[in-house]
Amino acid sequence: MAFQMPDGWELVVGLEVHVELNTATKMFSASPVDFAGEPNTRVFPLDAGLPGTLPVINGRAVEAAARLGLAINCGVAERCVMHRKNYFYPDLPKGYQISQYDVPLCHDGWLDLDVEDYDDIVRVRIERLHMEEDTGKSTHVGGAGRLHGADASMIDYNRAGIPLLEIVSRPDIHDPAVAMAYVREVQAIVKALGVSDAKLEEGSMRCDANVSVNRVGATEFGTRREIKNVNSIRSVGRAIAYEAFAQIDEIEAGATIVQETRHWDEAKGVTSTLRRKETVADYRYFPDPDLVAIVSVPEWVDGLRASLPELPRVTRDRITAMGVASPQAVSMVGGDEMLGWFDAGVAAGADPRTLANWITGDVVGQLGQAGLTETESGLTGAHLAELVGMVDGGALSTKMAKDVLVGVIESRGAKSPSEVAQERGLEQMSDTGALQAIVDDVIARNPAVVEKIRGGADKAIGALVGQVMGATRGQANPGMVNDLLRAAIDG
Repeated sequence: MAFQMPDGWELVVGLEVHVELNTATKMFSASPVDFAGEPNTRVFPLDAGLPGTLPVINGRAVEAAARLGLAINCGVAERCVMHRKNYFYPDLPKGYQISQYDVPLCHDGWLDLDVEDYDDIVRVRIERLHMEEDTGKSTHVGGAGRLHGADASMIDYNRAGIPLLEIVSRPDIHDPAVAMAYVREVQAIVKALGVSDAKLEEGSMRCDANVSVNRVGATEFGTRREIKNVNSIRSVGRAIAYEAFAQIDEIEAGATIVQETRHWDEAKGVTSTLRRKETVADYRYFPDPDLVAIVSVPEWVDGLRASLPELPRVTRDRITAMGVASPQAVSMVGGDEMLGWFDAGVAAGADPRTLANWITGDVVGQLGQAGLTETESGLTGAHLAELVGMVDGGALSTKMAKDVLVGVIESRGAKSPSEVAQERGLEQMSDTGALQAIVDDVIARNPAVVEKIRGGADKAIGALVGQVMGATRGQANPGMVNDLLRAAIDG
């Protein structure tokens, strides 16, 4: 059911999406990036905020940031600098974060979104994409797992200094469904570029939602509240919807909305106050004196633009043009490893629609049952094209093909569909001579059923088909069996 605001109210949302880059080293130090490392084993003196250390910007991170900016239709600044954003938390040992302020690396972009239940494309403008460093990770022990009420806090600085990009949208979003589509599209683009695994559930991509409400026709937006670090696309929609109705209830009860940062409780489905929201003045931004300016020459930008891969929207349009009609199937096939399967399978001769049905149906189902990722399964587009071809050519029934697929996955791709079918005796029987003998025997043993069919009881032929299939242990080609029975009875 589509989201609806109460009569007379409008929802206004701006999103801040944070993306951790998968560079080999951190943003300003040579410390290695390893998300699985033991706590505080990936920390150089600079990351720990020790005095006398000097940052050096990671060129790979700048390149990745510019590529992502171009992919979301941003311009790239000819010259920009890094700033110090001053605030202190235990997970920020320097007492400031190196970030960008008035001139970000990328600016003024947009994303066009296909949103369910919307007839037209929805465009969300992007204000900026800027670079910064991530903070450490705090783990609060005791209580509810949050700072308030905890018995102690432990800090892991492995994450401190990891290259972090922040993508800030304009307040163009008026529906939780659009917000979810926006985050989903950013995630798909990031994955297509290969600059991050963009896993919301693991924190390598995070979303903050700035939510306000106002009366329809108001000339100014209402006071916004920021919901921090929402870790799933579904939760983005839920958190925005909850906050919108909560603000309306407070305003109608006579309260005044105060700008603040809020926490989303996934289990309870509510937001709660974390802290009063800082303003720009509180951060006391100033240019970092230890870092030189970043200059983007046109030739470098043009080279990055030329290096961009096919982006998700173009991919989806291409798959749709091949005849794959379901938006859900197009979206699934167009992402990650599945796109490699699809393109390789089509290149090997598989029908696009049939291949997409297999990938989004049985393949996804079997991988889920086996608890395997696409890569771990060993499946390839060539495997799937061969499987589809064996079904289309009559060598396998659909049921047999599903068993063969299981066998290929169990072998982790070491065995082809034809090898699995041969090993398991699953080849479909299509030898006309052999089948004719079995059909003749079944007809001879069922004269009463044959007479019923000749008298117009067409459905009765199913009993004879079943006997032939039983005699061939299910390996006969059902269509051929039906044709042979019809010819023998009518003849």
